[in-house]
Amino acid sequence: MRHWRGPFDRQGYHHGNLKEALIEAAQRFIAERGIGGFTLADAAKLVGVTPAALYRHFRGREALVAEVAFRGFDELAKRLGRALQSEGTALERFTRMGEAYLAFAEQEPGFYAAMFSAKPAESESCGPSRSNGAQGDQKTSGNAFDFLVQALSDTFPEGFQGVDTRFIAIEVWALSHGIATLDAAGQLPRGPGLPDKYELLRAGVLALVHGALKGRSGSSSA
Repeated sequence: MRHWRGPFDRQGYHHGNLKEALIEAAQRFIAERGIGGFTLADAAKLVGVTPAALYRHFRGREALVAEVAFRGFDELAKRLGRALQSEGTALERFTRMGEAYLAFAEQEPGFYAAMFSAKPAESESCGPSRSNGAQGDQKTSGNAFDFLVQALSDTFPEGFQGVDTRFIAIEVWALSHGIATLDAAGQLPRGPGLPDKYELLRAGVLALVHGALKGRSGSSSA
């Protein structure tokens, strides 16, 4: 889990960067207390301003959380992109993407919780647009899902007969998210002979992919 500075560093705000200070405060609260564990007043107090000052940058609490989610998807996409562009075989790069995903979920719990708790209108589930609730230029994040589809296409260029690669990518994403969520909740079984979360993800992904490839081979031979 990310280690936060303490007490909260207000230096950014004193240099005129209130928006970034508020985003960091919200990320910190979400990591420590959960998605519903803070109010706008809490964020304002932590930063050292009045609640009214927040509305110069955000229309409300949901808009602030949506901005945290946007930043999270953007950072996740960067990490997956670096893994995809790293050295090694296509399979090695694909494996590193899974490792990067699980590491991100563990290291950035504030981002991760916001990403998968924000309302769809404010943060789409796979590479969202910046929320209308956060004032400023409209931008889109790097799309983590597209990186996953690209990695599958690079690793298995012949594709999956009768199965859209995006469908396999969704299954891989769901498996990764499930393992990350169980691990964060302390509910991932551990013990002698049981794999760690990275080994579990690799085995699960290979099972999904090999199942799809077997289906392709079966269809080809039929």
